[in-house]
Amino acid sequence: MTATAQAPTAVPTSDVDPFSHEVLEDPLPMHEELREAGPVVYLNRYDIFAVARYDETYAALVDWQAFQSAAGVGMSNFRYEKPWRPPSIVLEADPPKHDAPRRVLQKVLGPRALRRLHDGWAADADALVDEVLARGTTLDAVADLAATFPLRVFPDAVGIQKTGRENLLPYGDHAFNAFGPDNDLVQKGAPRVAELSAWVNTQCQRDVLNPTGFGADIWAASDRGDITPEQAPLAVRSLLTAGVDTTVHGISAVLYAFATNPDQWQRVREDPGLARVAFDEAVRWESPVQTFFRTATTDVRVGDVVVPEGRKILMFLAAANRDPRRWADPDAFDLSRDPSGHVGFGMGIHQCVGQHVARLEAATLVTALARRVRTIELDGPTKRHHNNTLRAWESIPVRITLD
Repeated sequence: MTATAQAPTAVPTSDVDPFSHEVLEDPLPMHEELREAGPVVYLNRYDIFAVARYDETYAALVDWQAFQSAAGVGMSNFRYEKPWRPPSIVLEADPPKHDAPRRVLQKVLGPRALRRLHDGWAADADALVDEVLARGTTLDAVADLAATFPLRVFPDAVGIQKTGRENLLPYGDHAFNAFGPDNDLVQKGAPRVAELSAWVNTQCQRDVLNPTGFGADIWAASDRGDITPEQAPLAVRSLLTAGVDTTVHGISAVLYAFATNPDQWQRVREDPGLARVAFDEAVRWESPVQTFFRTATTDVRVGDVVVPEGRKILMFLAAANRDPRRWADPDAFDLSRDPSGHVGFGMGIHQCVGQHVARLEAATLVTALARRVRTIELDGPTKRHHNNTLRAWESIPVRITLD
């Protein structure tokens, strides 16, 4: 997409490309530039508006009437000649279509389900840590832990078959890339789109899912009339699309935070109850989901700027999460702060419905490590994985010492 209109008057403008490899490698300088430019910035390259400060980002997230999700949370609206995925019935729908699927997923992923999963996931985390430590004290925190644990426990909780689970990460990677422009990252995943999408579609069908699990519970909700039979597989698909990559990169973020902030690791060692706080602080600090789009439903005033009806606005969640107007010492990973106001899981009616599941996955793994590992430190160069939407890691080599 290229600019099709002159920049609006009285709006700060920027030529930055948020989806360039240079920015994806290190977005922090761009975030600061956009925050300091003003409450709203016009991005010339893509002919879109952007918000990077906390207050404006929060306001856009919660005001679904003015900034809709139903036109798509990516750069393009839903105008596919051959759509490879349907719109998410939760993330990319607004009331009233959004309401029933959201209620069902909130119940399916609610406190009762998490209590049922807790002990089994804790045992799985202990087993994984034992397996990894048995191989030695040098490891890759991404490949050995962050990318392994969610794929051990979450698909079982959903109730999908064992075969083909390796498809979940590349499928999710492409889904989040597709929210951005049609660049090289999207093209890289294009050859497998049909194959991966067909596999995911199959996993969402009632006769393929296990008789117990989140998927079966969603289909049971359709039997009760809480959602329609047509909505049930779409609700399952939403879990498989957004429930793996984001958690993998969130766990990677908290492990990287501990490796580079040894004093904070010791705090968790002394008080394992801080494991969940640590995950939320890592989500604020690293923001695995960096950006999302909304579309103005009418002319919307943001500060002194009017975002015209039908125009896209890009919300920089990660920039908001380090806005010094909202956070003291925002670049520090600090377990003494209350990170609960972060927008890393969104905010408002579209706030991530699976966030408590992600917290449980992260907390059980961190707690299992804290019982065995005295220190974590980097053991070589780290490597980022570039994605148009996600702040992701490919490799975090670490060296540990044991109790």
